[in-house]
Amino acid sequence: MSRSLPPRLRAPLLARLLAPLFVAAVIPATAAAQEAGAAVPDAGTAPAWPVACAGKDGWADPGPPARIFANTWYVGTCGISAILITGEEGHVLIDGGVARAAPLVLANIRSAGFDPQDVRWILASHEHLDHVGALAALKQATGAKVAALPVQKAVLETGRTPPQDPQAARIAPFDPVSVDRTLADGESLVVGRIVVTAHATPVHAPGSTSWTWQACSEDLVCRMVAYADSASTISSDGYRFTDHPERIAAVRQGLPVMAALPCDILLTPHSSASAMMERFAGRQPLVDAKACGAYAEAAQERFAARLAQEAAEAGQ
Repeated sequence: MSRSLPPRLRAPLLARLLAPLFVAAVIPATAAAQEAGAAVPDAGTAPAWPVACAGKDGWADPGPPARIFANTWYVGTCGISAILITGEEGHVLIDGGVARAAPLVLANIRSAGFDPQDVRWILASHEHLDHVGALAALKQATGAKVAALPVQKAVLETGRTPPQDPQAARIAPFDPVSVDRTLADGESLVVGRIVVTAHATPVHAPGSTSWTWQACSEDLVCRMVAYADSASTISSDGYRFTDHPERIAAVRQGLPVMAALPCDILLTPHSSASAMMERFAGRQPLVDAKACGAYAEAAQERFAARLAQEAAEAGQ
């Protein structure tokens, strides 16, 4: 493989090349849970989640676990995603929701047939309390370690949103959590046959991170899963992006990265941002290689409209 490839593309490409080797080693969630003697939902559990969460989108509204594809599970609440990637040598959890969602996430991991003590690493999408408020409790309950990019690490360890975040004035503090490993942009975290790659996508928050990995089913079908971070450019009242050119530059840096993610299956921190409920229910395709591009393009259009609105207001 050419060493000239950028790191964020090198790891996903390596995963695709090694897919035949991974299939035999990545233990599907059902098989792993059966070996542990646990009760396991059917492979087609995803439709049960939108039924249970119909009309509910609260951050701590409980919902059942849902097997998305192969060893990738949804274990979050109705309103906030938490993603579990399972493997025989341990699991990876991405996001945990608000603090009061911690026991719900732990219960969903158990209901899916897995032991929370087997979670080896916890990752996060972005450093806002609705996604990382539960991380300290989840780390304590599982004994897992936490990994993050440098900008996100600084916030996770203080529990305070810094002033350079457009939403800082309206984001409440959360319980800080120590970060055990600092990742570089494009670096992969490896747990057995699980390879999860970090992509800096500083659109929604300065430390926003998107994650990609390969999931392979029992019938040898492999998909690249992208957990793309929130792409909305919202802010506290009175904040103007046009007063912060560094944030405009960061957004314009992050959106093309999101668009280029290896992305057979798109997942997002807020399920509504990528029609996850509709796709879990089978009303829209779960697999769509163009989903990340469309997701980023829509966000770019919204951001351009925001900048145009600010310019118009400034000219009044």
